[in-house]
Amino acid sequence: MSTNWMDFSDADEQTGGDLIPHKTPVKVRMKIRAGSYNDPEQGWTGGYATRNEKTGAVYLDCEFTIIGGKYNKRKVWSLVGLYSSKGPKWAQMGRSFIRAALESARGVRPSDASELAIKARRINGLGDLDGLEFAALVEVQKAEEGTDYSDRNVIQTVLPVTHKDYAELMNGAGAPVSAAPVAAQKPASSATPAWAQ
Repeated sequence: MSTNWMDFSDADEQTGGDLIPHKTPVKVRMKIRAGSYNDPEQGWTGGYATRNEKTGAVYLDCEFTIIGGKYNKRKVWSLVGLYSSKGPKWAQMGRSFIRAALESARGVRPSDASELAIKARRINGLGDLDGLEFAALVEVQKAEEGTDYSDRNVIQTVLPVTHKDYAELMNGAGAPVSAAPVAAQKPASSATPAWAQ
């Protein structure tokens, strides 16, 4: 499809620049903005990770697009930590975020220790996270004093399947949260997700 750079009638309308209110529940699609950093020893291949040359920190540079609702198509940017020379906290926070995102996307309760739930928390590579859809909170991160930055929206909290807004966000209004995790329900053979095969 060619774009006519002289006629903007078919261009998307500009979205508002106002901050989304703190702790707004949304469904998001996560896109990793590839940073071309690889460390095969850690399993970081495919160029998805980004390395800060000054600090040595390694992270996923993520763009989250809101799906549906009042803020449909709005984008929020956040980093998911993989490594910091300052210690393991940054990586542990990143691992916790990724675990929660996988559980939310795949309908697994955080307390579920079944074989299928354990499988749902595994990935073959960072590329498996690119395009992941899950429920989360949009939060407002305050700008640090003395900087030229302003307050901004971030995604740092994932909503689990047990959250009161989860079913509506993921499945539409009126969908009940199942007593059993979605992943544990036997899917039709043709609809078995790749991670469950």
